[in-house]
Amino acid sequence: MNRTLRYLTTLILSAAPLHLLADETQATPPAAELGFVDLFNGKDLTNWVDVNTSAETWQVKDGLLVCSGHPIGVMRSEKQYENFILVVEWRHMEAGGNSGVFLWSDAKPDKNNRLPLGMEVQMLELEWPYIHARDDGTPQHLGYVSGELFGAGGMNAVPENPRGTRSMSYEMRCKGKGEWNRYVVVAVDGTVKLSINGKFVNGIREADLRKGYLCMESEGAEIHFRKIQIMELPSGRAEELGMALAPDEPAKAAQEEPIDE
Repeated sequence: MNRTLRYLTTLILSAAPLHLLADETQATPPAAELGFVDLFNGKDLTNWVDVNTSAETWQVKDGLLVCSGHPIGVMRSEKQYENFILVVEWRHMEAGGNSGVFLWSDAKPDKNNRLPLGMEVQMLELEWPYIHARDDGTPQHLGYVSGELFGAGGMNAVPENPRGTRSMSYEMRCKGKGEWNRYVVVAVDGTVKLSINGKFVNGIREADLRKGYLCMESEGAEIHFRKIQIMELPSGRAEELGMALAPDEPAKAAQEEPIDE
């Protein structure tokens, strides 16, 4: 893992012109100082802001972040991120469970959709296509599960392995309910590469929003997280290209009408 991260960091930095690297060292830590920080500390919800769920949706139990799945909605990171490597370890606790993490999100669900705009990295339990079978009894496309990538809520991007506008993994590597999965997400300049349980198997590029919040998704079923870590990488051209949200505002939860479950 460390060797892979060193390689990715070297590749990213080596692609930049030397004069830009010289300029950016004044504002961005040099490569030697790059490292992971915990977005989940195993104790509380520090680093996260509820958007449209509830105090009962996200709880810390025995060092795990436990999402009940109710109501449908998200919590977001306190700050915005542009280029980064994200590590998430998760397990579904119910057959057919649904969840995910949004990258570069606006974290602003509207009255017609409780999930926001952003690049979704799908986390579906393996039974989902069968539990949600078509009217004729045949299962949904298996591409839904095992780390599908897609622009949600109006975000546009170009899939690497297309299933319509979505990109499905070349290989089914996710494990079923009760088993831990490890995602390594590399997000740089509108391109996302996803490793599932030790192998890169999916990608999507040319996202039209390239800086925003991370959002953790609650969508109807219990899911656990034991690790959420991020390594920030040097910034790119998101702001220059108009592909970034407005600067961070003081963190506060969205105010919405309560939902009957």
